[in-house]
Amino acid sequence: MSFATRTWDGMSLRARLLAILIPVAIVAALVTVGAILLLGPPFLDFLGANMPLVRFVVAAVAILLLTVPTAFILIYLELKVIARMNLRVGPNRIGPWGAAMSVIHGLKVLSKEDFAPTGTDVTVFTLAPVVTYMASVMSLLVIPFAPGLFGQDFNIGLLFFFSMGGLTVVGLLMAGWSSFNKYSLLGGLRSAAQIISYEIPLTLSVVGVIILAGSMSMNRIVLAQSGSMLDWFVFKQPLAALIFFIAATAEANRTPFDMTEADSEIVAGFATEYSGMRFGFFFFAEYVNVFIVSALTATVFFGGWTAPFNWPWAYNLNWFHPLSFGILGWVLIVANVVLVGTVLFAIAARLLGGREWGLWDALGLGFLFLLVAVAGLVGTAGFIAFDWVAGIVWFMAKTYFFVITFVWMRATLPRVRVDQLMGFAWKWLLPASLLNLFVTAAAVILTTPGGAR
Repeated sequence: MSFATRTWDGMSLRARLLAILIPVAIVAALVTVGAILLLGPPFLDFLGANMPLVRFVVAAVAILLLTVPTAFILIYLELKVIARMNLRVGPNRIGPWGAAMSVIHGLKVLSKEDFAPTGTDVTVFTLAPVVTYMASVMSLLVIPFAPGLFGQDFNIGLLFFFSMGGLTVVGLLMAGWSSFNKYSLLGGLRSAAQIISYEIPLTLSVVGVIILAGSMSMNRIVLAQSGSMLDWFVFKQPLAALIFFIAATAEANRTPFDMTEADSEIVAGFATEYSGMRFGFFFFAEYVNVFIVSALTATVFFGGWTAPFNWPWAYNLNWFHPLSFGILGWVLIVANVVLVGTVLFAIAARLLGGREWGLWDALGLGFLFLLVAVAGLVGTAGFIAFDWVAGIVWFMAKTYFFVITFVWMRATLPRVRVDQLMGFAWKWLLPASLLNLFVTAAAVILTTPGGAR
């Protein structure tokens, strides 16, 4: 037996992994540096000549990366909020305050066996969750998160949004039909009937907003509400906002309109035969849809990224020049802040936590508190200095207000019957949306100078 073999056999699993990963990392770093030196200038010239393509790729990747943590956050909120409403603690073991529990749920779904039952149309069965998930992701392209921070600004942004959102029903029908299961087929047919029925009042409810804003561009709709909260369309179109919220709840298949996967009636509806990663796509798409519906509500009726009032002060950070300290100065500043801040927060943790916290535990907790404090200070500075940071803060605050409202509804309201669901759309929401459209059009004509003629 050679020396290398004896050494390898005597190494632990961690040492073997390090022995493999360290040379691979060194080679990858050398190859990357060489590629940058050799191909860097031509590649940068190509990117500079094709900025629209680069922007689209970056926006698409950013939106794809946004969906997964968004789903995890919404799952955690649902677990904790419903638990508190039921006078329970909720998840509190995995991660701080149970924050990692939603990640465990997602990994659990992805780690389960992914199989197709006998009799299914495997191709359609596999593509159905992809269609549903991508329909949700494509809807995010036109939502403006802050000034200049959006995927694409189409002149027909609202039309694009509803067109992409309508593709969800195609994925659900594919899942119901291809599963070779009567409960799945019933869920797919229910989804088609429900989404098509509520799509009409949902679309008609925003026509009044389009008339007032004069555009279907999402950015222009937000800019038309700039000023104060009195300029928001929810106060100019209250009936449209109510119709939109009810219809959007049905579009997102949320309680009390979750008829497509009513577990007390049809097991899990269209998702009955799904497991593993394919079920995970449906799972993530449902929660991403909640975020999308909340974001669209905030954008169309609640001013999007705009503040609810005019700030009485105007501060800026133009006096602060980060490069004036130099690299050595920043190294010293960061080192002192980390050292002193960690010790101070560790002392505070030890005083507040008593002797339960050991030395290293207190230092670790102090470092975490320091990171939170620094992130808060940097975020506050960005909020003051940059419009897009302030826009993201206001947009996310409004969006997550509606997200929590959806969770609250799930914990409070019972599921309606399917005949009540369909009757409400055709008998009440559709006439109300048409009435709102006619009244808005008449008001615009009468209040426009020379419009009555």
